[in-house]
Amino acid sequence: MVIQKQDTTPVAGVAVKSVGIVGAGTMGQGIAQTLSTSGLQAVLVDISSVALDKGVGKIDAALSRLVEKGKLDAADRDAALARITCSADYSALKAVDFVIEAATENADAKIRIFEQIVSAVSEETIISSNTSSISITRLAAHVGVPSRMVGMHFFNPVPLMPLVEVIRGLHTSEVAVETARQLAIVAGKTPIVVTNSPGFVVNRLLVPMINEAFFLLGEGAAAAEEIDVGMKLGANHPLGPLALADMIGLDVCLSVMEVFHADFGDPKYRPSPLLREMVAAGRLGRKTGQGVYSYAA
Repeated sequence: MVIQKQDTTPVAGVAVKSVGIVGAGTMGQGIAQTLSTSGLQAVLVDISSVALDKGVGKIDAALSRLVEKGKLDAADRDAALARITCSADYSALKAVDFVIEAATENADAKIRIFEQIVSAVSEETIISSNTSSISITRLAAHVGVPSRMVGMHFFNPVPLMPLVEVIRGLHTSEVAVETARQLAIVAGKTPIVVTNSPGFVVNRLLVPMINEAFFLLGEGAAAAEEIDVGMKLGANHPLGPLALADMIGLDVCLSVMEVFHADFGDPKYRPSPLLREMVAAGRLGRKTGQGVYSYAA
């Protein structure tokens, strides 16, 4: 029996100068801001012109706050904003080097978006998803050339959180992985490369903990503030799990738990009834002004 040596030759990524971001919500805004302030051209696409206007307005406000705090020059703010272009037409993605889908955490919605992306870009364009839990291998089946599909999981708030999970699906090429990894570095992030599995690494550990905090709250084991203080002081977490859920979005936490429950088929991933109830009531956290805690407008 002859054992072949594994090829460890480094693989070069594709040079990226322009990135298309599909979805002008919280994550899309944060990714566009981060890439543009890193010197990259960002093409922000959303079918809603209202969402685009709101998204760019929030990016402008965020950069202006940095200027006021002396953390960014006004000229750099203006240059970053000039590097962001917006469009409600997917054809705007035609000339970009790389695409990041940053829409809602729903597999069917993402698949519909990928069909639109594929119709606009060349077969060589690398496509990624900012999904926090959905299978990259599953999504890759809808991008024409599965080897070009890679996960890039940014964390909220994107401009502040230093980590990006780069997710390798079953068919993802090493070129796609390395391109995503290098793009994360250019954006000032620290990438970790992980293989495809529900929740990947961070959310596989984090979201079930958040879900358990909702079980404790629903059972009356302690008040929300007590649960959060307990984890901050007892586990040295910078933010309690319930406050963190409000920042992430309760709807996102629920979606992740539903993916875990369906994909693993294990009852330990059953979403908390209280979490379901709060999402049904529209109490989604900071983005709606009300979640576990209330937030001033």
